[in-house]
Amino acid sequence: MRLGGTRRRTPRRISVVAATALAAVAAAVGVAIGPAASSAKSGADGGSMPALNHVFVIMLENHSKSSVLGDPNAPFINHLASEYAVAGNYYGVTHPSEPNYVAAISGSNWWTNNDNPDNRFDHLNLVDELEAHHKTWAAYMEAMPSAGYLGDYWPDSSTPLYASKHNPFVLFDDIRNDPERLSHDKPYTELAHDLNSGRAPDFVWITPDQCNDMHGGVYSAVPDHPETPCPYGNTKDDPNDAALKQKADAFVKQAVTTIMSSRAWTGNSAIFIVTDEDDYTGNSATDGWESAEGCCDSPVVPANDPDVPGWQGGVYGGGLIPAVIVTTHGKRGGYTSNTPYNHYSLLRTIEDAWGLDRLGYTSDTAQVQSMSEFFTH
Repeated sequence: MRLGGTRRRTPRRISVVAATALAAVAAAVGVAIGPAASSAKSGADGGSMPALNHVFVIMLENHSKSSVLGDPNAPFINHLASEYAVAGNYYGVTHPSEPNYVAAISGSNWWTNNDNPDNRFDHLNLVDELEAHHKTWAAYMEAMPSAGYLGDYWPDSSTPLYASKHNPFVLFDDIRNDPERLSHDKPYTELAHDLNSGRAPDFVWITPDQCNDMHGGVYSAVPDHPETPCPYGNTKDDPNDAALKQKADAFVKQAVTTIMSSRAWTGNSAIFIVTDEDDYTGNSATDGWESAEGCCDSPVVPANDPDVPGWQGGVYGGGLIPAVIVTTHGKRGGYTSNTPYNHYSLLRTIEDAWGLDRLGYTSDTAQVQSMSEFFTH
């Protein structure tokens, strides 16, 4: 979530979709691992998720669906949405940023709803699953100065172009403490070479820097980073917010072009472009009321939780966010789904595509569905 310069809005109600998650909380505590997997699993809707060659996830920041889709400041993202497909009912798991990143690769936010860079997680995660099934992976972090960098910020905390809260891989102990694994957590500048090397990773995660992911909050110029500075944008009609969307759109265009022109864009492959959470501006005429909407086992946070002062209690989702799915052989032509999804759904989709066991809440197939519909005709 935005820090400094943005007033946090307290949501005033919980969505009907989010309420369905309450029934699953007792059964799916977020620590279960599902049964052994086959090469392709069936989705909750009965559809089968086909195997994928490569999966790319581009994680942007802090913007609701209505703040991006249909906005002229993001022409390339909107072009992809009209040419390929959109998950029109896709939510962040929770607020603020860090627990969404953690949830996206481990199937739970592990009862954490803060951005503390000192948080560490000792849980199974997607890297464990990938390596156990002989799948390769790499994460590419823009503005990270070197592979395996363990600093919380770069260049420094007052100019946080890179922030570890947007790099979930360094937050898990079994990755952070393993030099070989850390070598797969790289500067973004290595992406193009790796994708054309003949040894492109099966799974690729991409985090832009805080000027290019729509986050903002960098107020000084950083040498060799022309996207700086990038002040926070506080409202949809704020010129700073428009600039952030323009920078993010340019980054996404460059990243997607790099992927689609590489040797790795082959077979049955997919790019998922999402934000971590919404921007507290809502997706309706009444700003703020749906900023905590969620689905699919978003956490239930008690009233007045220390991480969420003033919260009235209940399902604390991350709001409705943009989710664009670009595929080599999947749905096209602006196909839009209204099925409720969130970051757990994305993780489950990856698990099902590669026959991985299910992590955390992805094992709750009653609530967390595979996004297989985007890969079938």
